[in-house]
Amino acid sequence: MPIDPAAAQRCLTRFARQPAMAATGASVSAIDAGQFEIMLPFSAHLTPQHGYIHARITAMIADTACGFAARSLMPEDAAAPTTQFKLNRLAPAKGERLIAVGRVVRPGKTLMVCLVFAEDAGKRKQIALMTASNSGRHGHGVA
Repeated sequence: MPIDPAAAQRCLTRFARQPAMAATGASVSAIDAGQFEIMLPFSAHLTPQHGYIHARITAMIADTACGFAARSLMPEDAAAPTTQFKLNRLAPAKGERLIAVGRVVRPGKTLMVCLVFAEDAGKRKQIALMTASNSGRHGHGVA
């Protein structure tokens, strides 16, 4: 289902106001109703001693992608702060960039998933899986 243009603009505007996303170099690479994709280029200043993107950075972009996937389906006055998430790291976060793809699992509920991929030479490898839920403030769930 295509996203409402007003909802897309609200998501993009709110994403642009996040200093953490700007500080890491993250950007929106795709948006649709119930789906939000963030691209994060590899940068050595985002790594621990092992040379791959830090798990906290991976979690941050996954959480943000999940939250904006939810927001893309919500009324203008609603909010969807994350109340809980679980991140399973499946492989080291190394490559040219990370791609976090947040999806609403079932509209009207509070569950989202985010797949995180490392991309290198045009090939994607899944490196993490996040499940998340939100509070759906103002009485609104994810729909």
